[in-house]
Amino acid sequence: IRQLEQAYKAKLLDRSAKSVELTPAGEVLFEYAEKLLRLRDESVQVVADRGNVVQGPVVFGANEATCLYLLPDIFAEFQQKHPLVHISIYRNFSHKILQRVEDGSVDVGIVTMPVKSPNLRVHSIYKDRLRFMVSSRNPLAHRSKITLEEVASQPLIFPRTGYTRQVLDKLFRPYRSRIHVAMELPSVGMIKRFVQADAGVSFISESFARDYVKAGEVKLLNVEGVDLWRELGLIYRRDRSLPRAAQALIGLIRERKPSESSMAAAS
Repeated sequence: IRQLEQAYKAKLLDRSAKSVELTPAGEVLFEYAEKLLRLRDESVQVVADRGNVVQGPVVFGANEATCLYLLPDIFAEFQQKHPLVHISIYRNFSHKILQRVEDGSVDVGIVTMPVKSPNLRVHSIYKDRLRFMVSSRNPLAHRSKITLEEVASQPLIFPRTGYTRQVLDKLFRPYRSRIHVAMELPSVGMIKRFVQADAGVSFISESFARDYVKAGEVKLLNVEGVDLWRELGLIYRRDRSLPRAAQALIGLIRERKPSESSMAAAS
């Protein structure tokens, strides 16, 4: 580090703090270093692509629920076909994944639709219904259908942020003076677990709850007059020459859409 500081004639690390931190100059240099590493990986991949073997790194962006419930079977098949490819998962919310795909630090991503960026190619790959979820212990569990007003009287568990949160905020806007949001949780897994324990009720993508439904731990109910859907899109840069490994992964995901693989395994 000191050699770099001498070469750049700038202080790169602040060593006076309790933990060592980058200075503004250090942050700038770090950004360039990341770009150089990406260029190095890209050059290695371009040279490798001239051969017949699909190999090299792919940085893939998706949120936690998509990784857990929709992609494992597809990625397992891909690794069997292309064992020399190394996939690195960038896990975040859709808007963050969009930014990373646009700036080139993520090769391919799956995000919630719609996507309006003119810089990206977008392929719709999956549609899933948002369903009302209650614990099997909840008195509502014996019902097949309820009203939204009845839902609004329950202790609600909402995701802290993201597309589903936006949809639920809009759905319950007419009841906002009456609803009780008992909890805001950061992940689908936590929401399922707390609903299963009957700490509250929530809405969830149907496919994400099928393991708990199959085990008899929660029940999904229809809400009168409510028909909510979530659509996922596969995104990558229009103007970027993707490495062969990324192209192969895109091809497999489009061929084996999550609805045809993971959902078949879950049902």
